[in-house]
Amino acid sequence: MISLEEIRKNLDEIDSEIVALYEKRMQLCKEVAEYKIATGKKVFDKERENQKLAAVSELASNAFNRKGIKELFEQLMAMSRKLQYQEIARKGTSGRLPFIRVEELDTKGARIVFPGTEGAYTQAAMQKYFGEDINSFHVRTFREAMEAMEEGTADFAVLPIENSSAGGVNEVNDLLVAYENYIVGEVVLPIEHTLSGIKGTDLETIEAVYSHPQGLMQCEHFLDEHRNWQQISVANTAIAAERVLSEQDIHKAAICSAYAAKVHGLEILKEHVNDEDNNSTRFIVITNQKIFLPDADKISICFEVPHESGSLYHILSHFIYNDLNMTKIESRPVEGKTWEYRFFIDFEGNLADSAVKNAIRGLREETRTLKILGNYAEAVR
Repeated sequence: MISLEEIRKNLDEIDSEIVALYEKRMQLCKEVAEYKIATGKKVFDKERENQKLAAVSELASNAFNRKGIKELFEQLMAMSRKLQYQEIARKGTSGRLPFIRVEELDTKGARIVFPGTEGAYTQAAMQKYFGEDINSFHVRTFREAMEAMEEGTADFAVLPIENSSAGGVNEVNDLLVAYENYIVGEVVLPIEHTLSGIKGTDLETIEAVYSHPQGLMQCEHFLDEHRNWQQISVANTAIAAERVLSEQDIHKAAICSAYAAKVHGLEILKEHVNDEDNNSTRFIVITNQKIFLPDADKISICFEVPHESGSLYHILSHFIYNDLNMTKIESRPVEGKTWEYRFFIDFEGNLADSAVKNAIRGLREETRTLKILGNYAEAVR
């Protein structure tokens, strides 16, 4: 019987041959890239790749090896594509992304919309980003804020996008897909919920509590201690406070901010009712222009992939190959397509960076749909 040491030696020799063949193959792929640059041919040719995978798989001697060969060549062809995208970018033929770099946002005289009512967390986020001396107005829902942007009655909008404990705001993600509005800024705001009601209300009189669905989720532990309370979802935590005020009922209370309670003349019955002390919400600033600032360091995109094995894996490899740090990934069902999903990804970078351009070119060719939602930075005010 051959020794383990000798087997390993033979494997080392074969691995050296594989490396040499890999480098020879990649050199040929460079030549393919030069041909495609000269002829304007697309890098990704799915039909050709499928034919190649079928042909090389048939060269294997058994079913196990056929599967392994198919996976190996999928990786080889993926690396070939990435090299070709890199060569195209290096030679300056990758084209421009449809976003314009601006030195600063034009906020002079701008109208800013936020969903909810006076006292909403979104209003506080808006003031943190734009300051208090601004021309702003509020609407009832997230969709109405998007529509205000589309109709031109607002220049900017501020919307919540993610909470540190309750996760993403799915409706806002869906609206970013549906409307031609783009993210240009981000605000992170600490969230401190109170339980508030009209004068004369206490924990014993309450029968129902109003809040935004996210607010109810963020106070789940506290609400579990009062399971006899009916939980009623409304469009915004400030609207919850407004509703309690208008109903003047000691059997009703709101989960809202201390600011909202003060604005609407409610008494705070209990402070800090949210589950986590370090609870924060990310808010996005959007406009209807495809622009980005020089210091923008985060990019949000969404895409759909073919509904087949390994498709997401191959798409995500573009971030790895280009050394881009992905900070978030979420999925949402695609309307009208059962068990198919749209993916939302945040990653670090600026649209002017060559690595970002390279990755986005690959993503654009290999996804079913791709939308750049924006390139932005967190407010430092």
